[in-house]
Amino acid sequence: MHKDKRTGFIGGGNMAEAIIKGLLAGGVPAADLAVSEPSESRRNLLSERYGIQTICDNAALCEISDTVIVAVKPQMCSQALKDIDGAVDGKLFISIMAGVKSYAIEGMLGSRARVVRVMPNTPALVLAGATAISRGSHATDEDLSLTRRIFDLVGTTCMVDEKLLDAVTGVSGSGPAYVLTFIEALSDAGVKHGLSREAATALATQTVYGTAKLLLETREHPAVLKGHVASPGGTTIAAMHSLDRDGFRAATMNAVDVCVAKSKELGER
Repeated sequence: MHKDKRTGFIGGGNMAEAIIKGLLAGGVPAADLAVSEPSESRRNLLSERYGIQTICDNAALCEISDTVIVAVKPQMCSQALKDIDGAVDGKLFISIMAGVKSYAIEGMLGSRARVVRVMPNTPALVLAGATAISRGSHATDEDLSLTRRIFDLVGTTCMVDEKLLDAVTGVSGSGPAYVLTFIEALSDAGVKHGLSREAATALATQTVYGTAKLLLETREHPAVLKGHVASPGGTTIAAMHSLDRDGFRAATMNAVDVCVAKSKELGER
């Protein structure tokens, strides 16, 4: 994908691991990957599981990397980047931190730093993620192309203006939690009506998966496909009326509103 180039990760959490899995599956040699991670147990796990180099020194990680993926929690950003100013030149920094603007990262790294921001989500762990990408002030077209190739290995990607990344956080970044809550509720309803927990969860999970696959492959509007299920005077339209009466749509939109506001708040700190 990017021959003879090394990719380093500041932070070795779940999302970093998902990207590592994608890179390895895409043919990137383990020798071209490295992680700086403060937890010894986590370093050992990543090293043993994937055969990659693991260290506990962010500056050293940057020295040996051509592309650096910043995969720490937003509140740890300044701490993680404070000692690497001498290892910035010529590097591409890809941030997956929610809310932290590219200009803020550029300010920490140096005004000419090349930064690309991305917002992935946890289905990247099974190579089915949704990732939005935006460019910083000094990122090149090649930087964007490389970033997209990396994240295409763990799902699908799209390009958006940075001002829209807070909205992306609310829709797809946090979206898996909304969907999982829905699956849990649907499973609970099945159990309430006599299904075993195993059967109810399996049916609910496959229904969500299959419906998403149907929508992606047909490219129909969701309302059109919903109309195929909700026949006149039938059970589905009665259930849809109940969902609308109980505020299902409004609750979903309100959840996204709260998430977007929180993402903006994190970016202002």
